[in-house]
Amino acid sequence: MPVYQLIDECIFPPAEHADAEGLLAVGGDLSTDRLLLAYHSGIFPWYAEGQPILWWSPDPRMVLFPKDFKRRKSLRQRINSGFFDVRFDHNFEAVIDNCARMKRAGQEDTWIVDEMKLAYIELHRQGYAHSVETYVQGKLVGGLYGVSIGGTFFGESMFHNERDASKVALWHLVDLLTQWSFHMIDVQQDTEHLRSMGARAISRNKFLTLLAESNKAQTKRGPWSSTMHEPYE
Repeated sequence: MPVYQLIDECIFPPAEHADAEGLLAVGGDLSTDRLLLAYHSGIFPWYAEGQPILWWSPDPRMVLFPKDFKRRKSLRQRINSGFFDVRFDHNFEAVIDNCARMKRAGQEDTWIVDEMKLAYIELHRQGYAHSVETYVQGKLVGGLYGVSIGGTFFGESMFHNERDASKVALWHLVDLLTQWSFHMIDVQQDTEHLRSMGARAISRNKFLTLLAESNKAQTKRGPWSSTMHEPYE
């Protein structure tokens, strides 16, 4: 399949036209309008410093359905111990900075380049991007961030400087999304870590069908900072 060169007009080719590796298009910008259209269409940006903006729609697609999240007893005990304090949208910029600095196996450089940071900070300012943060004695030790549109949370990245910190953030995110009847969490990449927490791969066609239905739900736009709840037993 060809890789498309984007033009100034805010449009994308169909996600189904991505090549065998999932690459669909190159170029364009990271404006809020283009990013929102991309997520609505099952497409996301991912590129490294020095590359043009690359747009992807992989097949298969890795997703976590809230009902499939594995609530392991050891993690439940850790949560219920009160060791971590969990907050939503308290310090989005610190989360994305930590995610950018996190060393990851098989990656020499971060894909969260400065241009990406600024774009997602703007998405957060406009109420579409959100962070879940874990603290120990007031210090940020883990968290995640992503984009919320309709009934889908598009997970972008997570980090931890304390054991289980990112898992605890995900636990609380799943609780909240379950409470709000979200359809799925798009986690994009297939990793053993995500599989261990209940994520699974589905075909791109199935993902796009589910996404089209999910897009009909009202977006929970705005700060989630006042949202807290007790973990599920």
